Amino acid sequence: MDHRPPAFRYFIKSTSLSLSTYQYLVLILTFLAYTSYHATRKTISIVKTVLDPETHNVGMWPLSNFHLRATTGGGWAPFDGAEGPQLLGILDLSFLAVYSTGMYFAGHLGDRLDLRIFLTVGMIGTSIFTSLFGAGYWLNVHVFGYFLVVQMLAGLFQSTGWPSVVAVVGNWHGKRKRGLIMGIWNAHTSVGNISGSLLASLMLKYGWGWSFVVPSLLMAFVGLVLFLLLPPGPESVGLDGNEIRNGVREPLLGGEGEENGKKRKAVGFWAAWQIPGVTAFAFGLFFSKLVAYTFLYWLPFYISHTEIGGEYLSNWKAGMLSTLFDVGGVIGGILAGHLSDSLDARAFTSVLFTYLAMGALFIYRYFGSSSLLMNATLMIITGMFVNGPYALITTAVSADLGTHESLRGDSNALATVTAIIDGTGSAGAAIGPLLTGYLSAKSWDAVFGMLMVAALLAGLLLTKLAWAEIKRNERLHLCFRRRNSSDGMANGVSHSVEGV
Repeated sequence: MDHRPPAFRYFIKSTSLSLSTYQYLVLILTFLAYTSYHATRKTISIVKTVLDPETHNVGMWPLSNFHLRATTGGGWAPFDGAEGPQLLGILDLSFLAVYSTGMYFAGHLGDRLDLRIFLTVGMIGTSIFTSLFGAGYWLNVHVFGYFLVVQMLAGLFQSTGWPSVVAVVGNWHGKRKRGLIMGIWNAHTSVGNISGSLLASLMLKYGWGWSFVVPSLLMAFVGLVLFLLLPPGPESVGLDGNEIRNGVREPLLGGEGEENGKKRKAVGFWAAWQIPGVTAFAFGLFFSKLVAYTFLYWLPFYISHTEIGGEYLSNWKAGMLSTLFDVGGVIGGILAGHLSDSLDARAFTSVLFTYLAMGALFIYRYFGSSSLLMNATLMIITGMFVNGPYALITTAVSADLGTHESLRGDSNALATVTAIIDGTGSAGAAIGPLLTGYLSAKSWDAVFGMLMVAALLAGLLLTKLAWAEIKRNERLHLCFRRRNSSDGMANGVSHSVEGV
């Protein structure tokens, strides 16, 4: 059976393209694909400020109900009542609960089906149900159950994206500079958030329904392009996959060697959990993603409901300002990927960024409201440290573990391992926005306290792996030995001075 994409079957000779051309094509197509996934996912956070403009009981500072109703048109039932934040939190929970559960099944299916077809179906399905949420505007729907069911189905189709794109990229690229390559490539998450925020914000003046429909149409177009052009693996265009992936199976956290380079059948779900490092990174991502997705779904809402430099920003300005968090996310993802490659230490880099994120969250909460410039600057810094480990774990770490040498050469675990790690992380992503819906009605201090505790737990879960990397990594080991030696010399000088 001919598994080549239609464009290569009828218009382009697969032998006329070099390996590097295929690799660039795969990076570009998967980048666009997941950018569109996140663009459609981000719209709800922008539209929240219109669906629920009530703010008299949200956050630390009261805001005139009249002012917001004048600028947003009075909200949209059933979200415009006193329980608006809670209902929006339930929507987030339902979407992400189905998304995280679907991720496990999607990864299992992705290792067994044609990833090009699987991605296309996921993208078209996502665009349909995201559009149906927006259709509630023109159909004048005010039944919460309608929005709940549509969001859950959108989450189900969204779950096809991440395991598939990571598996495709992992099929075409070896481990060398994987952290840097995937750090740059993972900018699609932030680019999708930024483009989704911009599109949704710009469409608000025409009616909030357009904020869902326009990104959905763009996603359907990208899905069609993907169907025509994406080669899911080297074998699909007649190339030797084993030769291209040479060197992929270097150990990340130790393990056994390959078994005569033979390729086994796809790894089972429970067997994938037993790969060294999968459990720790999966639950570390649980808390990292809880923080990241709380910002993803609630940051525009928080900004519009918080006095910054003595004034409250409009919904449009709040949406624009929130994109700076994702600008920091791009920087953080690239920086974390480069650092982890340079040190050959994924866990250490993740822990470092996670602990720094705790400080950044504290400073942003208590100093970000002093001025617009201060808020923008601190938002970029916070985005860098929050998204750095999230980006690293969901890309390079997942690809490393999905091709871990304990699998003895089995390349068919990529989507399964990616699904396990990101699916577990997405369970945390579901809890964070839900808790925010309830906590924000009392105090945003409680929300940021929750986020700092989550960041701490993420760091603690990965600290053991980070310490193991320090002990086996010469560069890190020398660095810590030099620091200890310096401390010892300083103590010695201090004692000498005291003796004199």
